Amino acid sequence: MSIEDDVALLERVPTLRLLGTAALRMLAIGSEQRDFSPGDYLFNSGDDADAGYIVQRGSFRVEDGGAEVVAGPGSLIGELALIVAMKRPSSAVALDHSSVIRVARSLFQRVLESDPAAARRLRDELATRTSQLASDILMAGAKLSI
Repeated sequence: MSIEDDVALLERVPTLRLLGTAALRMLAIGSEQRDFSPGDYLFNSGDDADAGYIVQRGSFRVEDGGAEVVAGPGSLIGELALIVAMKRPSSAVALDHSSVIRVARSLFQRVLESDPAAARRLRDELATRTSQLASDILMAGAKLSI
């Protein structure tokens, strides 16, 4: 894939789209592509999380102790790892021949430092999501108390 193809793919990811084309271009140039065969692990639960992955083709099953999600093209796997050092809470395994764009946290942070407006847009989006999640938890708690 070309850099322009990679930028187009990154633009499909809602969180990354907030950054704008210039920041996405920097991410596309600085990231790397990785290929996987069916059954290959992208990462395992407990691994150090130092990157996020955008699925280019194929799909991955992301398992979190019973919960399971299938991530296909345009999906961002490991979004939180772009922002904070942590251990992987889940495992991800390729379901078929698949490829991803690996975006290292260090690259992501350099891009945000070089584009404060993009960083503010991302901060605002994460604040909105956090607020919504807190509201959802309060509502669920209220329903359970009834």
